[in-house]
Amino acid sequence: MLEKVLIANRGEIALRILRACKELNIKTVAVHSVADKDLMHVRLADESVCIGPPSPTESYLNIPSIISAMEVTDADAVHPGYGFLAENADFAEQVDNSGFVFIGPTSETIRLMGDKVSAIAVMRDAGVPTVPGSNGPLDDNKDRTLSLAKEIGYPVIIKAAAGGGGRGMRVVHNEAALLKAVYVTQTEAKSFFGNGVVYLEKFLENPRHVEIQVIGDGQGEAIHLGDRDCSLQRRHQKVLEEAPAPGISDKARAGVAETCIQACKNLKYRGVGTLEFLYEAESFYFIEMNTRVQVEHPVTEMVTGIDIVKEQLRIASGESLSVAQSDIKIKGHSFECRINAEDPTTFLPCPGRVNLFHAPGGNGIRVDSHLYSGYSVPPHYDSLIAKLISYGDTREQALMRMQNALDELLIDGIRSNIPLQRDLVRDAEFQKGGVNIHYLEHKLGS
Repeated sequence: MLEKVLIANRGEIALRILRACKELNIKTVAVHSVADKDLMHVRLADESVCIGPPSPTESYLNIPSIISAMEVTDADAVHPGYGFLAENADFAEQVDNSGFVFIGPTSETIRLMGDKVSAIAVMRDAGVPTVPGSNGPLDDNKDRTLSLAKEIGYPVIIKAAAGGGGRGMRVVHNEAALLKAVYVTQTEAKSFFGNGVVYLEKFLENPRHVEIQVIGDGQGEAIHLGDRDCSLQRRHQKVLEEAPAPGISDKARAGVAETCIQACKNLKYRGVGTLEFLYEAESFYFIEMNTRVQVEHPVTEMVTGIDIVKEQLRIASGESLSVAQSDIKIKGHSFECRINAEDPTTFLPCPGRVNLFHAPGGNGIRVDSHLYSGYSVPPHYDSLIAKLISYGDTREQALMRMQNALDELLIDGIRSNIPLQRDLVRDAEFQKGGVNIHYLEHKLGS
């Protein structure tokens, strides 16, 4: 087992990683910016190192500073959490070349899956269902591009191969707008991601967002932990998630999950990952793979009983998977509400001092948060400040427990999106299950 892990992140995920390390008797090093010296995990870690000013580019994205912190603290490994450097292949490569362990996939795998064109090719070879598309990047042949779009059928969507976070995508509804849209998307992709490669796909008009959690040992063995529905989104950012995804047949689940496992075996995938799909008309279509722990991993933990972060740590230590596929039983239902420090109407960030924080409790309630009374939320980072998770024997029970927990949750001193979440868990259509990815934006009128 690893002896000392440096946590290269902040906020709730850093505290989550620290807790898992403590359970495995692994010592911890917390790195932090000047603005984050009062974070809860910094207070609880065995050691802490300040790695720079508040700006993420000068601290949490500063690879030399993080590797230097590993050297001076004699850390064995680094856990990147999610965001920041979690899917940065260059960081994983430099960690490995410096003689440390990167808790995640190999740099080659991260690089392969980070390019959506190559990721789709890998998945197609494994039998994973994909969206009808160009099956590769668009070139300068305008006639070919027009022909592809006509064959696929409008509307189509142009996507940046290196895109993410809702950027680098453009929907086209007719032939007259296609070539200009391709050029604009290529230009935008080059500006945002340093890579102007784009590809074409059929635009699914009313899909759901369903994803499958996988774990691989890096030696060719892999398992899945079921699926999650993450369809409640605003501007491509997830707001509320649940597991398992409602209204999908056992046959459809099992079929797509088996192809996911085959893809991971082919890759000799190491660590945890998530394959994301659009689901429409009883069919799954692969869109991308996230080679890291997801924000919404707790709902999967609740319905499987598997500690996903501890599995990451065990695999990084060279151990085999602690469970076989036959050991995985999906039991009950779980929801997660993302609590953000933002205005519930305008969605503008609302940093500031938390005068009073009260976490709800009761059967089936879990709170993942770095908040405490007196903590000041800085303005420099993502607005996520807590994740409220509920579990029940049935979807209805889990939803009722979430309603009660949201009513009990108190964050005084700053504005948050708690009122929005209270509204969503009481929304009649959401309560039925199976809303599509456009539902929330239509509800909000945005």
